[in-house]
Amino acid sequence: MKIAPIKFNLPASTRVYNDYMKRVKKVTSGLPKESQEDIYMEMNSHIFEAIQHNDKINEIDSLLDILEKLGPPEEVLKPLVADKKLEQATKTFNPIHVFKALALNITNGIAYIIFALLYLLLFGFVFLIIAKIVYPSQVGMYYKANTLFVLGITEATVQNGVQELLGNWFIPAMILAIVLFYMVLTALLKLKKNLNHR
Repeated sequence: MKIAPIKFNLPASTRVYNDYMKRVKKVTSGLPKESQEDIYMEMNSHIFEAIQHNDKINEIDSLLDILEKLGPPEEVLKPLVADKKLEQATKTFNPIHVFKALALNITNGIAYIIFALLYLLLFGFVFLIIAKIVYPSQVGMYYKANTLFVLGITEATVQNGVQELLGNWFIPAMILAIVLFYMVLTALLKLKKNLNHR
């Protein structure tokens, strides 16, 4: 949907307005097209209504006052963009959107920091998969009755009574763990987002 720009009498007013709206577009560029258009239309509507209710005669002064009251788009829209990105991430389960949403929301509370750390733990599983390929005899899930349990890299040997539980199934098990852990974390993130909006 094409949103018509506001028409001004002075070229300076048009320039100031266009510059502000370009900044709005830039701030929202990482969002889906529909969300970008909604935010753009909302900002455009605020400016238009404020101009209609402003009794100043000078058009440029009136516009500058309105934009000053609205504030810089980079600051004003940051929470809204972070929320929309989180909504996109929890709908799509796309890892790129999830990490961008967490980066935008990291300052919105300790819960998002915890989620970011938990997502980083997923890289530990990826590291273990790579390590298993490089050092197949030293990486795995090891167990020794009542004394030792290790998921990772160890120097322990079979002679010491240590058993490797997964063997050739270690890599598929780690891939399954990554997928399950990711899905559960993202579902919990979606639940957190929904609880915030109640």
